[in-house]
Amino acid sequence: MFAPFNAVQIRVSIDDIDPPAWRRLIVPIDWNLEQLHLTIQAAFNWWNYHLHEFQIGGLRFSDAAAAYESSSRDDPKVFEQTDVRLRDFTRSGARFNYLYDFGDGWSHTVELEQWLSLDVAPKKAQCIDGARARPPEDIGGIPGYQRFLEILADPSDLEHDETKQWCGGYFDPDWFDLATVNKDVSNALKPNVKRRLHQPKPRKA
Repeated sequence: MFAPFNAVQIRVSIDDIDPPAWRRLIVPIDWNLEQLHLTIQAAFNWWNYHLHEFQIGGLRFSDAAAAYESSSRDDPKVFEQTDVRLRDFTRSGARFNYLYDFGDGWSHTVELEQWLSLDVAPKKAQCIDGARARPPEDIGGIPGYQRFLEILADPSDLEHDETKQWCGGYFDPDWFDLATVNKDVSNALKPNVKRRLHQPKPRKA
């Protein structure tokens, strides 16, 4: 007898970063877009204090009330994100965009890779793979991030010391620790969850 799907495997990558920063997640199929939003925030350790939206089939989905307060009369309508669940998508390979921080403009590609029938239906999300760190918050989008990496790589740059201090004294664009990220993802829906202000520093040998 065919077991019903109860989870979906999702790949989320930040656009326009090369090599890419990405995460592979397993998420309960009954979760809605708001829960997916919180999971993506946790997976990349975004701080969730900027506006966001999903862009699906030419339509915008977000916290409709918050979007209404910040929108102008000519902006396209924003639909309520809690009205859409992952089970509403009908095929593997479906893709859509997730935008976080309209100022910096961090666009993510979300791909529903595979529907899963797990022995036990998951109640929390899980990160099973990924690569690279996400850029610091409020860095100024892709151009600001590129400049940030240039400054950190050049100790002779006049902005090097100040920039290094600003990012917590350490930043590795290749950083990814599965255990750390998975712990963040498993706690994604907890209220008042705290995010790390800076990237974890490597342990001394």
